[in-house]
Amino acid sequence: MDTKGIKLVTIGGGSSYTPEFVEGIIKRYDELPVRELWLVDIEAGKEKLDIVGNLARRMVKKANLPMDVHLTLDREAALQNADFVTTQIRVGLLESRIKDERIPIKHGMIGQETNGAGGLFKALRTIPVLMDIAEDMQRLCPNAWLINFTNPAGMVTEAIIKHSNHKKVVGVCNVPINMKITIANLLNVPVEKVQIKFAGLNHMSYGIDVFVDGKSKLAKVIELLANPENQLSMNNIAPIPWEGEFIKALHMIPSPYHRYYYKTGEILSKEQKEFEQGKTRAEVVKELENKLFELYKDPNLNIKPPQLAERGGAYYSNVACDLISSIYNNKGDIQTLNVVNNGAISSLPNDTVVEVNCTVTNNGPIPLAVGRLPFSINGLIQQIKSFELTAIEAAITGSYEKALLALCINPLITDDEKAKVILDELLEAHKAYLPQFNFSS
Repeated sequence: MDTKGIKLVTIGGGSSYTPEFVEGIIKRYDELPVRELWLVDIEAGKEKLDIVGNLARRMVKKANLPMDVHLTLDREAALQNADFVTTQIRVGLLESRIKDERIPIKHGMIGQETNGAGGLFKALRTIPVLMDIAEDMQRLCPNAWLINFTNPAGMVTEAIIKHSNHKKVVGVCNVPINMKITIANLLNVPVEKVQIKFAGLNHMSYGIDVFVDGKSKLAKVIELLANPENQLSMNNIAPIPWEGEFIKALHMIPSPYHRYYYKTGEILSKEQKEFEQGKTRAEVVKELENKLFELYKDPNLNIKPPQLAERGGAYYSNVACDLISSIYNNKGDIQTLNVVNNGAISSLPNDTVVEVNCTVTNNGPIPLAVGRLPFSINGLIQQIKSFELTAIEAAITGSYEKALLALCINPLITDDEKAKVILDELLEAHKAYLPQFNFSS
């Protein structure tokens, strides 16, 4: 066991999620001795970094742990000899997310952070920045693991693994743990007794089976989920009830994000009403963040405030901290992660990133075999993977044609002419964060 302790770096340290992450580190200190926590941000995030960083220091002080919390805008200094690096950045801040949501809705298409046109543009802005971070890591801390929570997590993870020299990258998401906790509550059993077999892509994975103490409970869970009162949802997605007969026919557990694809009309109608009221999800989050940062400023606050649960990232710290601890301690436990497929899902190319259950070792996660996807979900997953691959190409090359093609492939974009209009407006709106695109022609 490493006696000097762990150097852990969080890029996007000024995020409102950071107190949740710090709480997770504190809780696990006996098995995960983080001696140095570096919170890194950029000049535009300095004020938030200072507020969150001071709260983090108060939390560590209350826990009476020998952990130094460093706040810095100097990414290179932070990364030097790091053991683990987590990324939770938002290129362009929430103002960019508001544009990602409002511009598509204006043209009658769903606007959402990681789906459709909004998801494409978050990827176009984010992937080049994460590529730079990965190359810095390869130079300054080549043995460190990059744990990526930045959305769209699957695309970002795949882009780094395929196009950077740093390969020790894992994508994490809080959707599977949310689903697991909800299902444990429905079954009235402790969450640690529940194991869900997940297969698919980030924000597009299905629960193929559910086990309690090793016995399948899928039929029971399907019966429960077919009741509109038992719905899997999250704070950032409208809890529109599933059609019970559909859930029975599917005979799998859809993610809350699947509502965008199976309830497109209803979601779009809801988003258009919110748009007219100036209350898109991004604008709600901005208000919520302002309130959170006012709370964080309180010099007497030394815990994660319960109001943070209203954000969409609940249980993020469980996912990220459990993964880091399992790699560090070679636990060999099972976690749902975004990793290179390597044959786990035989319906998808081996070199693409998928969201599946993995055994976590000190050499990283090893994906567990799923086999072929059921044909009822294979088509939608193949279409989204096709969108992702084309979007990654557009992000890396700055190709207008690839960006347009990615939009037209996406099932939430239903018209090629409108796709071009939305693409042009979003390119113009995000010009400052898209240096790879040529705006002179």
